[in-house]
Amino acid sequence: MSFGPSDCGDDIDRIMDVMTGAFAPEYGEAWNRRQVSDSLLLTGTGYCLIGADGTVGSTSEEPTAGFALTRSVFDEEELLLFAVLPQYRGKGLGAALLTEVIARARQRGIRRLFLEMRRNNPAGKLYTGFGFRTVGIRPGYYRTASGERLDALSQELHITDN
Repeated sequence: MSFGPSDCGDDIDRIMDVMTGAFAPEYGEAWNRRQVSDSLLLTGTGYCLIGADGTVGSTSEEPTAGFALTRSVFDEEELLLFAVLPQYRGKGLGAALLTEVIARARQRGIRRLFLEMRRNNPAGKLYTGFGFRTVGIRPGYYRTASGERLDALSQELHITDN
């Protein structure tokens, strides 16, 4: 797992490749390269990559299968983006990536991990399996390309409980 922008240009390319393939365009959830690059300039923002072979980090010879982008302040962290390419889903890579994110957060003294997702996001099953619980709802927060409004679910995980 890498934290911070130190010479991460190749990793940003990997993140953007996954972003392009993993986020369905109709939901408008994907960030552009500038948003990712700018976020990594902020203190407390980091990322983690996972290869198709399950190797965590950017050293894998395999294609990058997924990534997580996080931001921490004090003893709380937010999972800003989390994605696994469709062809690698259902193989345990999302669980391995989330396990790594939680382990690294715990090592840094993070007590709570937050995320926000649209109500119909299939990754909700993964998050629930890890113990995330819904703590808030933003009605109609997301708008699809067709204009449909979807609720946002705010979720948290107490890291010290795991």
